[in-house]
Amino acid sequence: LISLIPSIVLKKSFSDSFEIKINKNKIKTLTECSRLLDEILNRKSNRRAAYVGPSAFAHKGGLHVSAVSKDPKTYEHVDPSLVGNVRNIIVSDQAGRSNIMSRLNKYGIKIDKNDPKIQTLLEEVKGREFIGYSYDGADASFELLARRLLGEIPKYLTISKYDVSVKKESKDKIDSIAKAHIIVDGQEIVCEGSGNGPVNALDNAIRSNVDKVGKYSRYLKDLKLVDYKVRILNTGTNAITRVSIESTDSTGKNWFTIGVSPNIIEASFKALIDSLDYKLYKEKAPANI
Repeated sequence: LISLIPSIVLKKSFSDSFEIKINKNKIKTLTECSRLLDEILNRKSNRRAAYVGPSAFAHKGGLHVSAVSKDPKTYEHVDPSLVGNVRNIIVSDQAGRSNIMSRLNKYGIKIDKNDPKIQTLLEEVKGREFIGYSYDGADASFELLARRLLGEIPKYLTISKYDVSVKKESKDKIDSIAKAHIIVDGQEIVCEGSGNGPVNALDNAIRSNVDKVGKYSRYLKDLKLVDYKVRILNTGTNAITRVSIESTDSTGKNWFTIGVSPNIIEASFKALIDSLDYKLYKEKAPANI
């Protein structure tokens, strides 16, 4: 129904032939409705779902993106806002200045297209993708990367060091325990947490203890990890691991972050910290002094 309704309502050839008594303005909540249904059914959202998927209005390639920026109708069959979705400009090693500028405009970042920082950002993206990063599905990590380079992101939580261990207590019981040293405003506190996996344990160690320093507690209390994916980029004992984390909060908005490292825990840590930083940035949390 989610793919049929907008086709019938928004496509003139169908809307002239069928009467389904659905207000055109009502389908602006279609994407939100789809995400809510996924949440209720405890299932992963289909990124490629027609109309409502994050990739439904995705664009990649310099000339392609340039054309979309000038006239979206050249590549989009409907305006994504009509179904409550957004245009997604994918930044990759094929990206040119048009991609970067379109992505920055999406975030509300105002910068001259000839600013040297644009080329610096483009080279940074290409360099990171060379070692395994992919920002196609990690919008939050890319925004953080851009804003950090432009000096728009303050330092939040500082994790000076961490330790994660996995213990098999019995045949069916495996415990993951994490310890993290968090520094906020010059104060260091050792936090511990456990979970059903090393990432969950590390997340619990960090987020369940921020109330001890108080400053960031209210900003992170509604943060929830929705999905965690691991991809091995090459084979052998020195394999590079790419970790993707999907997060959400009480607003219902989801965001995606990424981390890459030969060590799966470190890759997970990078993606997790980006998730926390993005949440704190959204909430306009104060900087770590």
